[in-house]
Amino acid sequence: MASRVAFRPLKQTLTLIGLLASLWAGCSLHHNPTGSTRQTLPLTVAESWALTPPVARFDASALVRLPDGRLLTVNDKETGLFEIRFPESGSEAVLVPYAGLPPALFDPLTPGRDLPWDVEGIGIDSGGALYLCEEHLRWILRQPAPGKPLERLPIDWAPVSRWFSKTDRNASFEGVAVGDRFLYVANERDTGRILEVDRKTLKVVGDFQARPPGASGDDIHYTDLCWFDGELWALCREHRRVLCIDPKTHAVRLCFSYFPIEMDPKYAYQHLLPYGFFEGLSVDADNVWLLVDNNGYPRKSNPQDARPLLLRCPRPDRSQRRH
Repeated sequence: MASRVAFRPLKQTLTLIGLLASLWAGCSLHHNPTGSTRQTLPLTVAESWALTPPVARFDASALVRLPDGRLLTVNDKETGLFEIRFPESGSEAVLVPYAGLPPALFDPLTPGRDLPWDVEGIGIDSGGALYLCEEHLRWILRQPAPGKPLERLPIDWAPVSRWFSKTDRNASFEGVAVGDRFLYVANERDTGRILEVDRKTLKVVGDFQARPPGASGDDIHYTDLCWFDGELWALCREHRRVLCIDPKTHAVRLCFSYFPIEMDPKYAYQHLLPYGFFEGLSVDADNVWLLVDNNGYPRKSNPQDARPLLLRCPRPDRSQRRH
C-alpha cells in the first residue's frame, strides 16, 4: 500500500502537466490566416465502441472511410489494414483483416529497409485509391484498387526537410489526405507542418501550419488528416482539437474540442504520459469519428480492458444550423 500511495502524487503531477500544456493559451509569434475562426465548439460522444483486435495489443492509428461506408484502420506495429465491423447492437466492434490490402502486398517493398514498418496514416482519393504514409522512412504508398500492388511514390522531401526531426524517426508522417489537387501529409513534430504535394507531378509545392484558436507555442502536433467535401481536416493531439481548414487559404474555418472527452474516466486510459492519445480522424456530413491509440494501456473505467476505442461525435456546426 505504501508504494501505491507514494506513486499517486507523481501520477497527479504528470496529469496536471498534461492538462496545463493542452489548455495553455497566450501570445504566439504564429497566427492563422485572416478569416480563421476564433471560436471553439465542444464535441460530445453519441456512440462509442471498444474494438476487439485479432492480436493482444493493437495500436490503432488513422481512420479512412471507403466509398461503401466501411471504416478502415491500421495497427502501427504491423502491415496490412483492418476493417471495423460494427455490431447490430451493443458497444463492442471487431477488427478484421481487410482483404483488399493484406500484409503480403507490403513484402515486395520490404527488402532493403533498415527499419521496421510504421504505417501511421491512410487516405483515399475520389477514385477509391488508397494512400498510406509510413513514418520511419517517410514513405508515401499508393494502392490504385483493392488487391492491386502497392507502389512507393517517388517524392523528394528536400524542400521541407528543415521541418523533420534529425534524431527521432518516430516524429514525422502521421497522417495523409488526398484533395482535389494536392496530397496532404502531416509532419507530426518536432515542428508540426502540413505538407502539400502536387498529385500530378509529385513535387512538394508548399507547407503550412494550421493552429487551434489561441494556441501558444511554436509547435502543433498533427496525428491524422482527413479530406471531406472539399475541405481538409486535421487532428491536433496535444491541443485535443479537430480543425477544418480551407485548402486554398489555409484559414481554420472550424475548431472542435474533445478535451473533456479524453479526460472523462469513461474514455480515459491509465497512463502517466502527458500527451494526447487520439490518432484517428474521419469526418462525414454529420459526424466526427475519433480513434484512440491507447498504446496498450487499460481504460480507467475497466482496468482489464486494453482495447482501443472508436467514438462517434455529432458535428456541432450541423446541430447549430438545425437550431
